[in-house]
Amino acid sequence: MAIKIAIVDDDEGIRASLAAMIGRAEGLKLTGHYCDAETALKEIPKHPPDVVLMDINLPGMKGVECVRHLKAALPQTQFLMLTVYEDSDSLFNSLRAGASGYLLKRTASARLLEAIRDVHEGGSPMSPQLARRVVQHFSRPPGEGEAEMAKLTPGEREFLDQLANGYAYKEIADRMKISIDTVRSYVRTVYEKLHVHSRTEAVVKYLRTEGGR
Repeated sequence: MAIKIAIVDDDEGIRASLAAMIGRAEGLKLTGHYCDAETALKEIPKHPPDVVLMDINLPGMKGVECVRHLKAALPQTQFLMLTVYEDSDSLFNSLRAGASGYLLKRTASARLLEAIRDVHEGGSPMSPQLARRVVQHFSRPPGEGEAEMAKLTPGEREFLDQLANGYAYKEIADRMKISIDTVRSYVRTVYEKLHVHSRTEAVVKYLRTEGGR
């Protein structure tokens, strides 16, 4: 089945360009494109997409807040932020809101298409420079976070280990011989126990604790 995509960006030219790119790509289908967060919040839940390409600097409600609302309503939808900004605050706020990836708008079309497929499969696409900022931001002294890690069941810990090794959700289900619904249950419980809101935060917290090394 085609990956369903929605676009939220106030720049008409960028929306048209992204829509054309998706229209030409094999295995992708555009479900809608919206010029502001308010319209997106109203329309996107009517036809839930698999992936939303979200601009950060929208008029009115900003993209990060839009993601926070939509993620609560559509927990299975993945959000890929597109922005001209490389600042750390925008990056971390997006991840905390529930975004799974963060790319600059100047990213080449081929890389963006790859990122859409990646985020749909459970990945967290971002540039190496931004990924390095995430690791630095969430790094903590050895041993800190052990109490949270101790709350994980053996199954949750194995799931998190698979996640840290870069496997997509479908691959994790196959490797652990469990259903994709069980994987999604692990996502919810692991996020809750570790007090994180994204795959990236969960993996970094795991790798930076004594138990995750």
